[in-house]
Amino acid sequence: MESRELRERFLEFFKKREHTIVPSSSLIPDDPSVLLTTAGMQQFKPYYTGAADPFHSPHPTLGGRPLGSRNAASIQKSFRTSDIDEVGDERHLTFFEMLGNFSFGGYFKEKAIQYAYDFLREINVPIEYVTVFGGDAEVPRDEESIAIWNSYGFSMEKQNLKLMGREDNFWGPTGNEGPCGPTTEIYAGGIEIWNIVFNQYYCHPDKTLEPLKTPGVDTGMGLERLATVSQEKENIFQTDLFDPLIALLPTHLGNREKRIIVDHARAIVFLICDGVLPSNKDAGYILRRLMRRFIIRARNYSQEYFTILGKVIDRYGSVYHELNSEKTFLIFKDELSQFEKTLVAGQHELEKLQSIDAASAFRLYESYGLPYEVIKDLGGEKAKSLARDDFDKEFTKHQEISRAGQEKKFGGHGLLLDTGELKAADEREIQIVTRLHTATHLLQAALRKVLGESVRQAGSDITAERTRFDFTFDRKLTSEEIAAVEQVANRAIQDDLKVEYKEMPYEEALKTNALHFAKEKYPSIVKVYTAFDSETGRVFSQELCGGPHVQRTSEVGKLKIVKEEAIARGIRRIRAIIE
Repeated sequence: MESRELRERFLEFFKKREHTIVPSSSLIPDDPSVLLTTAGMQQFKPYYTGAADPFHSPHPTLGGRPLGSRNAASIQKSFRTSDIDEVGDERHLTFFEMLGNFSFGGYFKEKAIQYAYDFLREINVPIEYVTVFGGDAEVPRDEESIAIWNSYGFSMEKQNLKLMGREDNFWGPTGNEGPCGPTTEIYAGGIEIWNIVFNQYYCHPDKTLEPLKTPGVDTGMGLERLATVSQEKENIFQTDLFDPLIALLPTHLGNREKRIIVDHARAIVFLICDGVLPSNKDAGYILRRLMRRFIIRARNYSQEYFTILGKVIDRYGSVYHELNSEKTFLIFKDELSQFEKTLVAGQHELEKLQSIDAASAFRLYESYGLPYEVIKDLGGEKAKSLARDDFDKEFTKHQEISRAGQEKKFGGHGLLLDTGELKAADEREIQIVTRLHTATHLLQAALRKVLGESVRQAGSDITAERTRFDFTFDRKLTSEEIAAVEQVANRAIQDDLKVEYKEMPYEEALKTNALHFAKEKYPSIVKVYTAFDSETGRVFSQELCGGPHVQRTSEVGKLKIVKEEAIARGIRRIRAIIE
């Protein structure tokens, strides 16, 4: 059965069983405790904790409509950064699609297992064996799941039911805390295809478990693995999800090279089209690593770069309408141009080395922008002893030296003066940066009032000279719109609005609908800053933020937009000053 039909059959199966079909969420998660979306349950996490109600709370991928049901199903775009170095064998991927059904008090173990059993029978995939959590000192053996599987003819006596430990059959949480619980896994064709998680506990940051008031079901079945079994292939790369991409590559290439190229091509397209830009931090660094590995692997036939990326969009565009070749090619071309400039010089320097250890590898990274993976690939035998852990330690050591130097230079104010978003060198500059920081909040609020609420923050950087604010918008602003944004922001400044904050748990803060930066990693307790009229209570701006801010907007001064430009497809940048 082709992958397209597998997607359709899965969603239709659960739609008939009164599940709300929910579109995939972005690979950029709302949950700041994770870098990228790793599982289908992430967009449903608030329903398991009670932070959201499926019948009343607006759901982000449904245009703000509530789920309207305690049961949902989705096909989720997912990404595992831990598998980048493993890609090239027969089973590891970075980007993949996860089929999942979920319940938040609608049903539990009996129905979840029945649905899985019935669906696999419906698409003619025979179950080879199943595994169940065998218990440990903290969590008891899952007797209920054992009994249910027994009723379908699976038992330890028949050796088609196996008891496994916590490492194999206990899942979660995603991030530092959240729902988790024992699992039952289904194997077919020699591989695990379906993992059914029974969310019975809430895992706190200190790893203590607390029983959930309403247990839930969270399942995940990798489309790539299901296709392998359904299409009776030896591995995922022989399925219709990959074979058309591999067919584009020269036949003399080894299997490992081909698999890395097509895996990274899929990942690059989906990351870019979900708004990730190549950079040296967080998700942007993941994208840059993948792009540069892709470029290195395919550089001997560089004319195929865009053919391969375009083929990904052709294959997936009818399912994921956000995929866009113009945006993908624009960002890839820019990164390719930057990397090619450093690659020749870096490779020349690498060739001079007799051997490559962590220290010399880091110098190549720092001077020429060559990531660890590229150094390892190009270095060959010279880099045989180079290990990722040693390279990471060298990287950390450099960061500590750099941070110490910054604190010495700026009189020990490192935490305040260089937070990654705010930069200042002395007390005078701190005051200016504080005013600009508040001005940036007012600027975002003004943009949303003039251009619409689809405007979202995509990055920011504030120095003592200016603020730089990146935001989502699909076209150039007119001069009239820029003037209107300035006028709205400056009116808020002239109105002398009060600026204050309240501390609250992160989940509670999200319920206030305060703006927050999806790429930011927030602590469990956050500050919500609000600029409002103390007489009428009218709120102009409300955001999750760590500060610092002025106490009254009149302290900001006058905001002036000095430049507005595109930095990527669908991403605009404003530079502004205060006068």
